[in-house]
Amino acid sequence: MFTHPYRWAMIVLITGPVRSGKSARAAHVAHELGQPVTYVATARIDSADAEMVDRVARHRAVRGDMPVVELWQPGVPDLPAVIVAAPAQTTLLVDSLGTWIAGHLLDLERVVGYDPLGALDTLERITAPLTGCLQAMQPNLVIVAEEAGWGIVPPSALARIFRDHLGRLVQHIALRADRVELVVAGYAIDLKRCGTPIGS
Repeated sequence: MFTHPYRWAMIVLITGPVRSGKSARAAHVAHELGQPVTYVATARIDSADAEMVDRVARHRAVRGDMPVVELWQPGVPDLPAVIVAAPAQTTLLVDSLGTWIAGHLLDLERVVGYDPLGALDTLERITAPLTGCLQAMQPNLVIVAEEAGWGIVPPSALARIFRDHLGRLVQHIALRADRVELVVAGYAIDLKRCGTPIGS
């Protein structure tokens, strides 16, 4: 019903603020598609951060026996390569776009201090293959993405680069997606059905 005319696979984007219910909604949608689901964990884990380690452990417990690809682990390719390599008649649940961008941005933290525009250019080059691979991908793709721009303009260059790049990337993926849902306070709104793309 939602499949793009030029590919067989389906893209669903689930976006919303923190603790809105995005991940739970994405898991429901992924399983609803009726194909075997593989969870793609995008967070870069700092073993010295006890809160992050506990958060990841709780996520793993919720996922149960679902197959998992953890980016940032030795030998695991980056997100676009994972998507391209996944077979047809499966679903990848990517959680989340924001933590993926943040992981790459951490590598550029020193550069941001003296060349923020150069850091942004580098980040854009690193993440550009994601939108490029969507047209030819074989699996269904359910992507969780944070809406990070609803507050004030952040005071640091690092936070501004993260917010701005995430916002632009979410827009690009939304245009290519078959379904886009905004989740707020545990309620999902289908934006493709009730919204109008900018410029149309």
